[in-house]
Amino acid sequence: MSHLASPATLTGADAQLAADISTQLEAVERRLYEVTEQTRKLPDTASKHLLAAGGKRARPNLLLLTARLGEPDRDEIIEAAVAVELIHLASLYHDDVMDDAPVRRGAPAAHEVWGNSVAILTGDLLFSKASLVTAGLGPEAVRIESETFERLVLGQLNEFAGPPEDADPIDHYLHVLADKTGSLIATSAQFGVMFSQADQSLAEPVRLFGERVGIAFQLADDIIDLTASSQSSGKTPGTDLRERVPTLPVLYARAAAADGDVSAAEVVELLDADLTSDEALESARAALASHPVTERARAEAVRWAEDAKSALAPLPEGIVKDSLFAFADSVVSRTS
Repeated sequence: MSHLASPATLTGADAQLAADISTQLEAVERRLYEVTEQTRKLPDTASKHLLAAGGKRARPNLLLLTARLGEPDRDEIIEAAVAVELIHLASLYHDDVMDDAPVRRGAPAAHEVWGNSVAILTGDLLFSKASLVTAGLGPEAVRIESETFERLVLGQLNEFAGPPEDADPIDHYLHVLADKTGSLIATSAQFGVMFSQADQSLAEPVRLFGERVGIAFQLADDIIDLTASSQSSGKTPGTDLRERVPTLPVLYARAAAADGDVSAAEVVELLDADLTSDEALESARAALASHPVTERARAEAVRWAEDAKSALAPLPEGIVKDSLFAFADSVVSRTS
């Protein structure tokens, strides 16, 4: 999963807001290292592997931004930001094992360094740390976090199982994205309102925004997997194709082929071939990336970003709303 956006992108042209959020992110970073500290070398090193690899901390960024709708300097804000980032980091350890992805954020994936068992257990350890941090925020936060955990896991399971026999594969896929990607981004936005003591009627609009922008993000990420270089994305291009992940461009190509599109059928033939070799993978990737279905998938990502912005109608006009709009736009305009 690629990064979402930087503080500068989130806050548009407001230099002071960007500086304030950057200062808070430094506090979040310090707490992340404190919370993941272990006395034994292996769990300590493994827990900090992806943390040290970097990242733009998009979910904390979003939380810190929506907290500007209330009192953003409350201690609970930093703890909530730490919790959501720990959940995200934990999920990456598991994702990379399931996807057999060799690279994450430009560094070897944890399972490449220590093996699958250590990577999975490290993800579990980080999930437990997230739960401990969230427990300090109260029972409502624990409930929301638990529901988010459930959706993350169900999203992965439903992706693995595939659509039921009579289900629309595209609808199924979008539901998977809402669970496995949108749910945590939604919780991040919601926590910012909750723990800043903002008007609580704004929690649901920002939650909807987060879920929809999460879907837009993942749809854009699917396209980046096809079009970006490994240097810019930190991942091997075409990983999803090799792992037979039914991304939106693939689903569109299969639907078009079923409707008689000869060029789409040729792409599908390449997708269904043995993609073990880098040459076969590159042929399939290039064919799909250049086919009109990929541009159609890009347009769908933009539509979800626009739907995310429409959810923000109840928010007051101002820098926070403007920055959330910029966030949605950045999700679908990025190239890595």
